[in-house]
Amino acid sequence: MRFTNLTRGAGIGSNCYRLDLPEGAVLLDCGMHPEHVGHDATPLLENLEEVQLRSTILTHAHQDHVGCLPLLQSLQRGMPVLMTPGTARIADIMLHNSVNVMTRQQEELKLPDYPLFSHRSIELAARAWRLCPLERPLTLDGDRSSGVSESTSVSFHDAGHILGSAGVMIRSEGKSFFYTGDVNFEDQTIQTGARFPEEPVDVLLMETTRGDAPLPEGFTRAKEEERFAKAVAAALEEGASVTIPVFALGKTQEVMAMLWKMQRERIIPPTPLYVGGLSSKITAVYDSMAGKISRNLPHLQLMNDVAPYVAGGAEIQSLNPRKRAVYALSSGMMTEHTLSNIFARKVLPDPSQYLFFVGYADPNSPAGHVRSAKPGDLVELSSSDAPPVPFNCHREIFTFSAHARRDDLLAYAIKVRPKTILLVHGDDPAIDWFKRELYAALPDCKVMAPPPGQPIEL
Repeated sequence: MRFTNLTRGAGIGSNCYRLDLPEGAVLLDCGMHPEHVGHDATPLLENLEEVQLRSTILTHAHQDHVGCLPLLQSLQRGMPVLMTPGTARIADIMLHNSVNVMTRQQEELKLPDYPLFSHRSIELAARAWRLCPLERPLTLDGDRSSGVSESTSVSFHDAGHILGSAGVMIRSEGKSFFYTGDVNFEDQTIQTGARFPEEPVDVLLMETTRGDAPLPEGFTRAKEEERFAKAVAAALEEGASVTIPVFALGKTQEVMAMLWKMQRERIIPPTPLYVGGLSSKITAVYDSMAGKISRNLPHLQLMNDVAPYVAGGAEIQSLNPRKRAVYALSSGMMTEHTLSNIFARKVLPDPSQYLFFVGYADPNSPAGHVRSAKPGDLVELSSSDAPPVPFNCHREIFTFSAHARRDDLLAYAIKVRPKTILLVHGDDPAIDWFKRELYAALPDCKVMAPPPGQPIEL
């Protein structure tokens, strides 16, 4: 086996990894960096110009793992792409939304090569998608493996991150390679925790997102849900509204389920909830697949039982945040031009408003600026000429991460005792923590953070 990190730059971004096997080269994920544009947002696809890939294997449908898939497929005609059915349903929505975003960026930023792909190219690319069940050995083409004639097999294992997310086991000529993708071992409100293989593996490719995020002693998700419920109830009791920047995929559905539980348990009164159009499309997929996957609250139909109002950009401009309601608006990073960014201009200056963060925000994003602001600070929400906004509202930060705690990832690595561990999908401090802990716990294991573009023999 030979491994090459094709993520452009370090850290969390355009996740993409090449694995060379005796039966050919496969690609693991093909993401787009959510904070960059143009060439800088893509993986190192130029490194594949002379390569005919055997297949691509997709772990889940977040933009940083799927966003450049149609671009890759246009360069690798006919190549099969393996993914779970849930990932396929969500990826289709996310990629079409990405075309809309890139089209707007092309107009605003004058990017001649945007959009990188079209709606039609997504439809054509989807013809090569192979929908794969969990925990069943498959060939590199996505067909059911007989286990006799093929020297290489692939299997998907529930990663507990979002709908459809999976870790990937690849076995080839007596060696095993396991890629966690983005994983969460702990139950969320809807999503059940990961169910990963626990036998020893030769190579472990592991995300490190929360390596620099220790949790307070005694922290539990149940306690955090209780703290969140009390905060929402207190704000609504004042007659105020609560604004929650959320990712359309994953975090929106988890917040909706928490609010449903809070109303059912009479912690909060029936309260209008507003979500965006992309969130509603993804939530409808969660509802349609509720009985077909492992999840908590399998009978909960979010669009019917929670019955949110679906708001577009024009309506968000006209809504009055002083009317008691909950606004769960994407994006979680409050990226420019998204609903949460637009609505924040009304919320931030108002001391009567409540703004609750429930997930990660890059320190350099608008959400990161708001999280670190002090009362009275002017906050930059836009890179354009729009003026900064004074920060006067109430702010609370909660931890409902869809990524595994660093201690849980460390425990998993120790359990499967790999000969080699490749650390990816994390900032330098996160990777450094894992290196220190893994060196101590597994002294005979080779631990590496693969630099972009440099092949590593396994």
